[in-house]
Amino acid sequence: MILHTVEIRPVAGYRLFVAFDNGEAGEVDLTEALTGEMFEPLRDAKLFATARQHPLFKTVIWDNGADLAPEYLLDLLHAQHGNAQTAHAD
Repeated sequence: MILHTVEIRPVAGYRLFVAFDNGEAGEVDLTEALTGEMFEPLRDAKLFATARQHPLFKTVIWDNGADLAPEYLLDLLHAQHGNAQTAHAD
């Protein structure tokens, strides 16, 4: 099974609420991931807030062309919150 996102929503503090097609969901903090040529510009809050789900590839993309694989986001969710997250952002 190929993992996809079903919802992407930016939240304050370089965080995203991400829901996956396997039923897992939660917030991931991307602060430490925002390095390098493609991701450092996302430290601009307005640019970070452009995060959305790619309609075809079903992962997160930003207006500057940066993207992150669903597998990376799920691994980060597990590392930050433990396995089997199903919490929804308010």
